[in-house]
Amino acid sequence: MPDKAVLVTGACGEIGQALVQSLAQKGGYRIVTTDLMPLPDSLKAYSAEHVQGDLVYRVKQFYDYNFDIMFHLAASLSSKAEVATEEAHRINVEGTMQLLMLAAYKSEKRGKAVKFIFPSSIAAYGFDSLEQKRKAGRVKEEEYNHPHTMYGANKLYCEKLGEYYGNFYGQRHLDPNPPVMLDFRAIRFPGLISAYTLPTGGTSDYGPEMLHAAAQGLSYSCFVREDTKIPFMAMPDAIKALLMLTEVPRDYLTRQVYNITAFSLTAGEFRKRADNAFPGTRITFEPNPRRQGIVDSWPEDMDDSAARNDWGWEPDYDLDRFFDEYFLPEIRKRYAFRPSLRTKE
Repeated sequence: MPDKAVLVTGACGEIGQALVQSLAQKGGYRIVTTDLMPLPDSLKAYSAEHVQGDLVYRVKQFYDYNFDIMFHLAASLSSKAEVATEEAHRINVEGTMQLLMLAAYKSEKRGKAVKFIFPSSIAAYGFDSLEQKRKAGRVKEEEYNHPHTMYGANKLYCEKLGEYYGNFYGQRHLDPNPPVMLDFRAIRFPGLISAYTLPTGGTSDYGPEMLHAAAQGLSYSCFVREDTKIPFMAMPDAIKALLMLTEVPRDYLTRQVYNITAFSLTAGEFRKRADNAFPGTRITFEPNPRRQGIVDSWPEDMDDSAARNDWGWEPDYDLDRFFDEYFLPEIRKRYAFRPSLRTKE
């Protein structure tokens, strides 16, 4: 059986790098990667071809390929998107739509559905107040879909675009003999934390940022309140979920957009973990109104019962295992040979 042709956009990002490595380890895939950046040396052996450049202007190039699966990870993330809203819309929406059109065209032409795997986000939710957020508890996919950010609005709209191109494009489902439509599948992720890459300033990065600072003996000013609470997940579980959703038979799915989550904790609980792991930490809380407002609009927990029921989703890392077996051992290793940092301001 020939290898499945796979496209991974945003391959140089945190999720992209981990996904490419996991696909290569599984085997059976011919991986084409694309990103604004050149491919890191660590991934070059896994990619059959890397296309560097702006995805919006590169999509036409991919009409010559016959991809079986598209993982569309490229995006302008939440904090950056609030500063450059038009550019975020161009990248997040126009780029996604161009790829969906390609997947729809190839599905019909080949008579075989292209799987389009889309990482959505907790940012697709939005609460009017902290009181509403705390009262809501675990939220389902269809609840509180009122994002407060350009990134969240982009993600929610792209979910709807995926459902449109997968179900209703050209209203072809009304034809007596409708053509094959693309197979759109999306996951709404909580905050993702990788033990192997440095935080990049994302809105949910305050937790890993304070632990990296604590491991180096550096002070850290957290940009959200101590009581701020949202769900998180270890990066290996995020990759596991993407691969599980890709492989599950389409007939098993009762929806096209799924929540997944692992554990929720407050910023104060992150500090407590940092204090226990690295005594003498200097972590303070100085909320940034803009970033605090974004995090306050996200739920404290997500209901992922649909993913658990439909395709057997279950995280490998709960709260304690995440810290004790995954995150803390790696950052201790990262900074073990840099003792001078323990006294650095």
